[in-house]
Amino acid sequence: MASLQNSPSIHRTLLPNSLPQKNSVSPVVCRRSISFLVRAENISMASTSICQDNCRRRQMIAVGVVAPWVSILNQSPASFAAESKKGFLSVTDKNDGYSFVYPFGWQEVSIEGQDKVFKDVIEPLESVSVTKIPTSKQDVRDFGSPQEVAQILINKFLAPPTQKTKIIAAAEHEADGKIYYTFEFTAQAPNYIRHALGAVTVGNGKFFTLTTGANQRRWDKMKDRLETIIDSFKTFDVLM
Repeated sequence: MASLQNSPSIHRTLLPNSLPQKNSVSPVVCRRSISFLVRAENISMASTSICQDNCRRRQMIAVGVVAPWVSILNQSPASFAAESKKGFLSVTDKNDGYSFVYPFGWQEVSIEGQDKVFKDVIEPLESVSVTKIPTSKQDVRDFGSPQEVAQILINKFLAPPTQKTKIIAAAEHEADGKIYYTFEFTAQAPNYIRHALGAVTVGNGKFFTLTTGANQRRWDKMKDRLETIIDSFKTFDVLM
């Protein structure tokens, strides 16, 4: 501010005649006037800067509020329903026509003969997998009752022949016009028991099987999450 007050160009601009004249304003008054003008200009610039900062903050707040809603509105109903489950991630296979959710933190792994597999790397018995085989049948009921289908799957595909298996429950339900079988079973190995759930259905010329489970010692802790996985499993029609 001092350099601006002592600048000759500013004095020449404000005082055309450098010598004092009658009724002229004294240099002291002029310097005060210049100082006042400089302070006024600084205040004006500061006010403009504050206004701009406030505007930018309001814009950022507006973006922060609006953006999540735009993201939600742009999601398809199926993906939004899956992702709204706290602690789960969704999987949608648009080629084969199925979807399900799995707990956050499970990792995808590749296993021969299985279409999708996600598992907990710390608790390897905690996993979910999907398999598919071609079929000419149009309804899962064409393969038999829920108990019969569950027994065949468990004995031939879902547990090694050396393990002792037991079916706890098997049932049928309908969702979006499609029939699903669900079942619960245990498979006993020499050093552990796996408690598992399964779901099967037919769609798009394929027989789908989803299975999930956990070590028996962790069943009480994992039961609700595993049931959420089973309940989320759905198939949908795709163009063949």
